[in-house]
Amino acid sequence: MNKKILFIQPTPYDSSGKLIKKKKLYFVGLALPLLAALTPPDWESSICLETIEDVPLDTDADVIAISSMGHAVIRTIDLAKAFKKRGKTVILGGYMVSLMPEEAKKYCDCVVIGDAEEVWHGVLNDIISGDIKPYYQKTLSKLTYPLPRFDLILNKKIGDFLPVQAGRGCPNVCSFCSVYCLYKTKYYRRDIEDVIRDIKHIKSLGFKKFLLLDDNILSDRAYTMKLCKEIEKLNMKWLSQCSVKIGEDDELLKIAAKSGCVALSFGLESISQESLNSMQKAWADPSTYSRLLKNIRKQGIDLSTEMVVGAEGDTLESIRATAKFIEDNKVVVPRFYILTPIPGTAFFKEMEEQNRICNQDIYSYNGTEAVHKPKNMTPQQLTRAYWELYNEVFTIKSIVKRTLFHNDFYKRPVMYLFYFGINLFYRYQIKHQITPNII
Repeated sequence: MNKKILFIQPTPYDSSGKLIKKKKLYFVGLALPLLAALTPPDWESSICLETIEDVPLDTDADVIAISSMGHAVIRTIDLAKAFKKRGKTVILGGYMVSLMPEEAKKYCDCVVIGDAEEVWHGVLNDIISGDIKPYYQKTLSKLTYPLPRFDLILNKKIGDFLPVQAGRGCPNVCSFCSVYCLYKTKYYRRDIEDVIRDIKHIKSLGFKKFLLLDDNILSDRAYTMKLCKEIEKLNMKWLSQCSVKIGEDDELLKIAAKSGCVALSFGLESISQESLNSMQKAWADPSTYSRLLKNIRKQGIDLSTEMVVGAEGDTLESIRATAKFIEDNKVVVPRFYILTPIPGTAFFKEMEEQNRICNQDIYSYNGTEAVHKPKNMTPQQLTRAYWELYNEVFTIKSIVKRTLFHNDFYKRPVMYLFYFGINLFYRYQIKHQITPNII
């Protein structure tokens, strides 16, 4: 057979059913360059990032591998159908299809559930032999892999940084989280030598910044300290996501900042303790958030946050108060989602058992419309409060206060002008009822 494979990262649809497109993709995923690196050299690999380019439906590749994240799963299914009609062998993988493998299998030849590293060669060999299995799944023994094939995306309109992975999985048990569903508190850490190898490679490609991927890098303080000290030697800037509890550790904060950390993203989820408790995140204390975020900002590290609305402790008043929290804490890039019971998660099972799911069409779930019955409001009130929150946070006044009037603006004016631009783009999306995503 013709050994050509096309990897596709689909883009989501907006509320009107149009594909969300951008002129530049800043947050490039690691999954496709990594899968391409795991693909034997006698296969010809190519990558399509649909957010910034059109999917070549007339490709001569016989194998199509589509990675699905978030509500882009709807587009994933549509693409799978289109390629199946054209006689292609279609492989689906990623978080969303891993949570619903039986449903995903309806539209493809096989589903890779969870991590692909230890099954990928078997998938391709079975395709060649004509003995493809419906599902492939194997627990990782160790998180190790070759250099990702970034050469396949360098000619595309991407941002000024590339991803590097330090760890995968998370020891926490948050009920709404897909990471917990797939890893069940398992956490895999890469050897520091491999992480540094990848950073050096990215630097050799001409990049001065990278995105450090890890679902919970704070889970091993000694590892993080050692990694930061090695990163410092490379004279690179970096950003990552982390638990806000790093704000309690002045020593680690200083070492991270010294190593080149310029921004961290925090899944704060809610300013309501009751809501956090209901999401199995009782270890987080929202009364400490402002103090911890201030400590992080003091080290010259900028703040990005992700929060959800619609949990058990949320009220219309607490959702409105969230806007003031974001402005007071000068969060330069905030994002919000409606808490959504994704099939396969503990939260979905809980809402189903309580007969609180009011929309059974799982393909309409997009994080922008309530599909469950919240405790303290109607689904319609939650949806309305969500968009009111976004519109309040992204007024011109709030944007300017959080970016151009930031205390550190004159230390890094180019960076804050960049944040200002991101906020204006998010504002444009919100006005068109498109939830901003890190794509």
